[in-house]
Amino acid sequence: MSEAATSATYKRLRRYAKPYWGLIGIGMLAMALEAAASGGTLKLLGPIVDDIFVEKHFSYWLPVGLVLLLLARGLFGLVADYTIARSGRGVARDLRMQLMDKYLHLPGARFDSEPVPSMLTRLGADSEQVAQAAVDALKVMVSNALGIVATLAVMFWTSWRVSLVLLLLAPALAWMMGKVGKRYRRLNHAIQESAADMLQTADQALHAQQDVKAYGAQPAELARYGVQTLQNLRLALKIEVTRGTLSMLVQGLGAVGVAVMLVAAGIEAAKGRLTAGDFMTLMTAMVSLVPMLRQLTNVQSMLQRGISSADRLFSVMDAPSERDQGTRPLQRAQGLIEFDAVDARYEGQDAPALHAISFVAKPGTVTAIVGRSGSGKSTLVKLIPRFYEAERGRILLDGHPLADYPLVDLRRQIAIVGQQVLLFDGSVADNVAYGELHEASPDRIEAAVRDANAMEFVAKLPEGVATHIGAKGGKLSGGQRQRLAIARAMLKDAPILILDEATAALDNESERLVQDALAQLIPDRTTLVIAHRLSTIEHADQVLVLDGGRLVEQGTHAELLARGGLYAHLHAMQFRDGNGPAA
Repeated sequence: MSEAATSATYKRLRRYAKPYWGLIGIGMLAMALEAAASGGTLKLLGPIVDDIFVEKHFSYWLPVGLVLLLLARGLFGLVADYTIARSGRGVARDLRMQLMDKYLHLPGARFDSEPVPSMLTRLGADSEQVAQAAVDALKVMVSNALGIVATLAVMFWTSWRVSLVLLLLAPALAWMMGKVGKRYRRLNHAIQESAADMLQTADQALHAQQDVKAYGAQPAELARYGVQTLQNLRLALKIEVTRGTLSMLVQGLGAVGVAVMLVAAGIEAAKGRLTAGDFMTLMTAMVSLVPMLRQLTNVQSMLQRGISSADRLFSVMDAPSERDQGTRPLQRAQGLIEFDAVDARYEGQDAPALHAISFVAKPGTVTAIVGRSGSGKSTLVKLIPRFYEAERGRILLDGHPLADYPLVDLRRQIAIVGQQVLLFDGSVADNVAYGELHEASPDRIEAAVRDANAMEFVAKLPEGVATHIGAKGGKLSGGQRQRLAIARAMLKDAPILILDEATAALDNESERLVQDALAQLIPDRTTLVIAHRLSTIEHADQVLVLDGGRLVEQGTHAELLARGGLYAHLHAMQFRDGNGPAA
C-alpha cells in the first residue's frame, strides 16, 4: 500500500471509533492524569535524595506524597485501561457485525471466488487487529506520548541544559521509525494472506478427512500444509527481526543519550547548578524514557497489521451487494415460472453454464430437470431465488421479471430442499422454525415434523423437538437431517418448491421415508425437481433434459422414452445398472 492509501485507510478506520469518543476522551484524560502522577513521582525523587540522604533531614510529607502519587497513578491507569479496552472491543464487534452482514448480502459469485476460511480469517484475526489499530494502538501512543512529555517536562524543569542532549536523538529516531514502518506494512500484508491460505488448506483436509485417509493422502496434505506454515514462520520471523532491530537501535540511542547526559550532568554539578537529587531525577527520567520510546516504536507493528487487515476488510465492505431494487410487493405468488431464452455464466468462465433456456412451469405441476453431471441443472434452479443472476434473457414469476420483486418477498415464495442439508447448532424446533418461521406455534412445528415423517425418530430423542442436534445436525443421520429439511419446507408453506437431488445420498429405507414426506409436500405447488434417479420422476408433468448447458429435450417421461434420445439413453443406463446413479 502507498503512503496515500495507508493514510486514507487509517482515516476511514478512525470513523469506527467515533461512537466511542466519549469513552476514549475519559481514557485520554485518565492517561494525562496518570502521566502527571508519574512526572510528580519523578520530581519527588530530588527532594527525597537531597533532604533525606544529603541534608539528613527527614520529613513525613515525602513518603506520604510518594504513596499518594503512586496510588493516583494506579487508579488513573485502571480507568484508562478499562475505557480504552471497552472502546477497542466495541470497535471489533461493530466491524464483525458489519462484515458478517455484508457477507450475508453478497452475491453467490463471491462465495465461488473467496473460500469460507478466508472469510473466517477476516471475521476473526483481521477484525481483532483492526480494533487494535483503531483504539488499542491509540492507547499505547497517547499513554507513552503523554508519559514522554511529562518526563521531559520534569527533566527540563530540573535542568534544561542537561536535557537539551535529548534533542540530538530525535531526528535519528524519526528516520528509523519511518524506514521500519514501510517494511512492517509489506510484511504484515504478506503474513495475513499466508494465514488465510493456511486456514483454507487445513479446512479442506479436515473436512475431507475420510477421503484423505482412504486415498493415503496424509503425506501430501501434510506436505502442502507444511510449505504454507514454513512460509508463515519465515514471515513472522522477519517481523520479529524487524521489531527487535528497531528496539535494539532505540536502546542504543538511549544508551548514547545516557552517556552524553552523564557528561553534561557532571559539568553542571561541578559548576554548582545540579544537586545529587537533581541528578537522580534526571537519570531516572532518562532511563524511564527508553521503555516508552521502545513501546512507541513497537506500536508501528500494531498499526501496520491493523491497517493491512483494514484494507482486507474494506475490500469486502466495498464489494457490490446483491442487486435488490425491486419495488413490486409480493404477498403470495401463484407460482407461474417462465424462462425466456436465458443464458447464465459463472464469473471468470468463458463458456456459459446455461444457454438459451426456455420453458414454463405452471402452478400445481412438477417439472423434473435431468442431465449428465455439469449440464447446468443446479445452476438453473439457483437463478429462481436469484442466488445468481441471468446474463441474458428473462425469468418471470407470475408474469413479471424476478428483479421487479424485492429479494425478501421473492425468496419468501420459495422453499428449497437440497442434497446437502444445512442444519444449525440448536434444537429440532429451532431448525424447523428457522429464520422468519421462528414465531411459529409449537403445534404447527410438531405438525410439520409429523408430516415430514420425522416424528418417528424425533419422539425418541431425549427432549423431543427441544433436543439439541449439534453443529450441522451432526447427531442425526443423513435421512433424519433430510426429513427435518422437508419439515422446514412444510412449515414455510411456500408456493414454489425446489428439490435439488434431495434423495441422492440416502439408502433405500431413508429414501422411501423421504419420498413419502415429499409426496405430502408437493401437491398444489410449483415444484422443480433435480432428479438423480429417473425412476422417481415418472409421474412428473414435464421433464427438462439438459446437456452442456442447453435444453435438448422436453416432454413427459413416456414421450421422452418413445423419442429415443438422450433421456431414453440415460434411463436405459440406469435400468441396466439397477437404478444406480447415472448423471
